[in-house]
Amino acid sequence: MTRQTITKIGFIALQSNKQHLLLILLLFSGISGLFGQEGKVITLPTQRISDSVKITATTDFSAIAIKDSIQTDSIPADSISKKETLLLDKIKYKAKDYVKLSQKDQKIYLYNEAEILYQDTELKAGIIIMDYIKNEVYAGRIKDSLGNYSQTPYFKQGDNVVIPDSIRFNFDTQKALIWNSRTEQQAGLGSLGSDSMKVYAEITKKENDSVYFLSKGKLTTSKDTINPDYYILINKAKFVPKKKVIAGFSNMYIADVPTPIALPFAYFPMSTGRTGGLIFPTFGSVDDRGYFIQGGGYYLPLSDYADLEVTGDLYTNGSYGLNSRSVYVKRYKYRGGFNLQYQNIINSQKGFDDYSRSTSYNIQWNHSQDQKSNPNSTFSASVNLGSSQYYQNSLRLQDIANTQNNTLNSSISYSKTFPEYPSVNMSLTASHSQLTSTTIEGDNIDITLPTLQASMERIYPFAKRDGIKKGAFQNINFQYDVNAQNRISTNDDDFLTGKMFDDARIGAKHNLPISTNFKIAKYLSVTMGGTYEDVWSLQTYNQTYDNDENAIVRDTIQGFDRFNSYNLSTSIGTTVYGTFNFGEDKKIQAIRHVMRPSISYGYTPAFDQYYDDLYDSDGAPRTDTNGDITQYTRFNGTLYGVPSLSKSNSVSFSLANTLEAKVRSKDSTDLEPKKVDILKNLNFSTSYNFNADSLKLSPISVSGGTAILNSKMSINFAGTLDPYAIDNNGTRINTFNKANGGSLFRLTTARANMSYSLSSKDFQKDDKDKGKEDENKYDYAAASGGRTDDLFGDADFSNTRRPGDEEEEERETKFYSNAIPWDLRLAYTVGYTNPNRQNSINSHSLMFSGNIELTPKWKVGASSGYDFVNKGFSITQLRFQRELGSFNLRFNWTPFGTYERWDFFIGISSSILQDLKWDKQSRRSN
Repeated sequence: MTRQTITKIGFIALQSNKQHLLLILLLFSGISGLFGQEGKVITLPTQRISDSVKITATTDFSAIAIKDSIQTDSIPADSISKKETLLLDKIKYKAKDYVKLSQKDQKIYLYNEAEILYQDTELKAGIIIMDYIKNEVYAGRIKDSLGNYSQTPYFKQGDNVVIPDSIRFNFDTQKALIWNSRTEQQAGLGSLGSDSMKVYAEITKKENDSVYFLSKGKLTTSKDTINPDYYILINKAKFVPKKKVIAGFSNMYIADVPTPIALPFAYFPMSTGRTGGLIFPTFGSVDDRGYFIQGGGYYLPLSDYADLEVTGDLYTNGSYGLNSRSVYVKRYKYRGGFNLQYQNIINSQKGFDDYSRSTSYNIQWNHSQDQKSNPNSTFSASVNLGSSQYYQNSLRLQDIANTQNNTLNSSISYSKTFPEYPSVNMSLTASHSQLTSTTIEGDNIDITLPTLQASMERIYPFAKRDGIKKGAFQNINFQYDVNAQNRISTNDDDFLTGKMFDDARIGAKHNLPISTNFKIAKYLSVTMGGTYEDVWSLQTYNQTYDNDENAIVRDTIQGFDRFNSYNLSTSIGTTVYGTFNFGEDKKIQAIRHVMRPSISYGYTPAFDQYYDDLYDSDGAPRTDTNGDITQYTRFNGTLYGVPSLSKSNSVSFSLANTLEAKVRSKDSTDLEPKKVDILKNLNFSTSYNFNADSLKLSPISVSGGTAILNSKMSINFAGTLDPYAIDNNGTRINTFNKANGGSLFRLTTARANMSYSLSSKDFQKDDKDKGKEDENKYDYAAASGGRTDDLFGDADFSNTRRPGDEEEEERETKFYSNAIPWDLRLAYTVGYTNPNRQNSINSHSLMFSGNIELTPKWKVGASSGYDFVNKGFSITQLRFQRELGSFNLRFNWTPFGTYERWDFFIGISSSILQDLKWDKQSRRSN
């Protein structure tokens, strides 16, 4: 019969005449008459009651006569020396079946779901035996009738948890012997995240609260602690929980088979916080640079908010690379990161004709501010600059995907809002744009250092601030804004040197627009207004014609100069709706066509006061073929352009269209029809200049776009239609193309692009959470200046977790059958040019990328493309990835082309033992 007994016991050990007298105080809940007040010392009788006492919940303690064998009244007060108790607290224990106290063995036995609590120590097991003479406890498993063991001991002291087969623990010394112990330690490697290490040992000796000695131990990060797929076998080791494991001879086993990976001694960090330490490198060889060591370095936590990682690459032919990365985060304030790469690249060997040496660098910085930290002031940065050919010549395999980027862009901005009326918004921005795939000599880097933009809110001087504005008079409004820049154009050689400031252009443009708006006949919206501009420049350019050189000579004139201009404009527009109803019983119930026509008129006078005659070196004015004197303006080449020389008196036409259908839903329970976009936009625009001598009508621009297949495919197109004909030299003439025997318009340029994205999730029904798994995923490629898709290959070759990465849930290993997850991305572009009757396709390419998960642990992917103009494939990459339990296996292969290479990797997934890997890479031969 199962009985529940809950007891409390306290020990006080006294020594007199070399004899041990143990006083046991049993404090049972609800039994106060026998023992008196809690905390009072009660002695046991000297006569022997029995060899053993079995205590159950029904034991009648009132029948037990207890006699005090020590007459304390006859003993002097100072004859008994006080001795400090060895136990500092009460021991609480319980058991499900019984608690047995044996005076003969001087032990207490607890059986079935036994528990002991003492201070911060917690012990649970199938059976627990307490020796109250030695103050020791033994805990072990219990065996059922079939011989199976159950109720494995659970030992917890503080935050340390050990799950052994059996344990022997001393309350006085806090030492313990543990057999077949298993414990899990949370550990982390800086900003790379945290993971858990499982520690197993046949025999463990607990020296104190912080030191354990292991014999025949195993270390693994495998989730299966009973039969791990790999482990590191250590003969002897010193284990400091949450800090480290220092081991002697260590040998790695995979599936219980020893491997050649062994060390005479080893050190395993177990710290949960960020700890500095060495980063183990990757070894290998490549054809053109010899043997290499990649990725070796040091990790250093700088503070609670920032860290630093420095690594290097070294090749036997003399090439080397230095890389540094820093991540900083302060919650509710800001977050960001800084990357710096420098490479010294040597090709071939000295003395050979193909020997070359070059250096390249790349700097990346991103910073974002929490909007709640300061609503009126924000600072942000997105920097990606460096050598133009850095990605093309990079030593790092992960830079392949970025070789197709045509530009590097950077922006650092600070904005401030002054909310008092009238509010003012001010921003200060430094920007950078750099071409990376150009072969044209000259400047390929444009920098604004900085750009100042300030604007004042719109003011209505003839209307109340909070009132309704009616009529043209009350709607008169104006605002003011200024744009000032220091623009620099330079090249790679002069970039980040003092020379790049030699040709800097500095200027400012002030705008003061004034306008009003009103309606005519309720449906026509009219806008009238004008703009005044004042342009400042700190340098202008004087021009003369050199007869000897037969060229114009420009002389820079330093100093402040300005010009002003103004224009007037008016526009009228409306919105026209047309609906075609087909009936509610039809699949397509209705089609609605929305047109937004607009006509605008603009007038700009001629500002010929800012123009001068062009003279040659002999002092004579230059004339054109018609005998007219050539004029120039000193503002030609300045930052904000030139004032208008000719008067503009033009009218512009535009027409915007949208086309959508109302379609009956396939779901019979859905009573509301579904709106489907047929054309999201279709726009036409042109202009007519009344004051032009010829070619008064501008070419018609056409653009449009739509999305089909449930918005999975987007289609965009644009083109230019020229109404005028051209002569035999390809020059436009003042003759309409129709009158010249041609069509109404000449298609001079056209372009179209389509993109399509599809995955197996699109065919899953009622998938309400579709796409949510990616909404919090950090885009490392975009953060590093790379592409946001994998059309040119995967740019992430890391094997470590980064900040924000979540632990993936364990997935059941099974065959997917006909539900194999997959995804596919397609991109198609085509461009047409025909301004001079060349009638040619100047760009035509198709790119694709896809991935297939054959099983939850097998994933294959590919990305490629074909250029129909150049008749060749773009970067082609094949990807294979396999999760091997605690390992990751990856193979990436670029089979042909300029960046032909492959990469093979196998290593432990856990960030703790990420340096246990084999990473083999190849590089293209010269």
